[in-house]
Amino acid sequence: MPSVEEIRSAALRALKAVGVSDRHAETQVSLLLEAELRGTASHGLLRLPRVIDRILSGASNPASEGIQSWRGNALLDVDGDHGLGPVVAMAALDVICGRAAETGVSAAAIRNCDHLGMLAWYAERVASHGQILIALTISEALVHPWGGRRAMLGTNPIAIGVPAEPHPFVFDMATSLVSMGKIHDHANRGIPIPSGWALDQDGNPTTDAVAAKDGAIAPFGGAKGYALGLAFELLVASLTGSAIGTEVRGTLDARYPCNKGDVFIVLEPAGGMAAVVTRFMEEIRGSEPSVADAPVRIPGDRAARTRAQRSSQDVPLADEVWKQIQALAEWRPA
Repeated sequence: MPSVEEIRSAALRALKAVGVSDRHAETQVSLLLEAELRGTASHGLLRLPRVIDRILSGASNPASEGIQSWRGNALLDVDGDHGLGPVVAMAALDVICGRAAETGVSAAAIRNCDHLGMLAWYAERVASHGQILIALTISEALVHPWGGRRAMLGTNPIAIGVPAEPHPFVFDMATSLVSMGKIHDHANRGIPIPSGWALDQDGNPTTDAVAAKDGAIAPFGGAKGYALGLAFELLVASLTGSAIGTEVRGTLDARYPCNKGDVFIVLEPAGGMAAVVTRFMEEIRGSEPSVADAPVRIPGDRAARTRAQRSSQDVPLADEVWKQIQALAEWRPA
């Protein structure tokens, strides 16, 4: 298994080889590596080859940080100009975090930028600096509506970051039962997916991860999860003016410019609330568990523990993913 620094070095070389600047490469790699450290391989380095393929095909513009303009005093309109997702997103967050410090709330409506990756990364960064973040994004149609057999909605995740000690509260979940990235991770590792996760391309239940890649993922929580995912998609598309439903492209391929939407909302918390939030979360952690040897956790606790462990040891990358990254690190355009 490779070390954190081996992965970082190889991934940076791979991006720089296709013309990504040092600063933009650092941003993209930090996002992907953080997912690996938190144990979220579905949003980690397995996505790097596609990022590079999109640059080479011209679907992505790695030099862009987006074109920003204010739509009112607190809403930043961003045309992503097909830039790398985390690069465009962080440029927007830098602006709206500053505005929120003045106005109490500010938002960014982003369209036409590449996949954002793990939303928890943004939520933790903002909350670590004392502000609240609500992040929403949509994807290509990967989820079937409740009672349906065809993929028609995105996985449409939400993340929320709230300041607390010793680390912020960070909540990050898709409105699908799982992410498509997790299904790809199972396919890469040759592991069957659990029953109930997905349908194949004919609309039949499957445990074959490869077949599920061409099918549809189930919404989480049945009808309620489906309704929440639909609400998020309508909200994001309406605010950003992005594509919607089966018209969304570019989050899973190297061919199409990405046309989905993203929304970030930054809010200033009331004074002194970080200490109140911290005390309440400690009360929850210290509450009596239903199973004696399974303590009550706060969302994000397991990821924080995994990151602490992996930061000082080798990272269990899938063999195929590590081989691809090593090859890309040594590749040079003809």
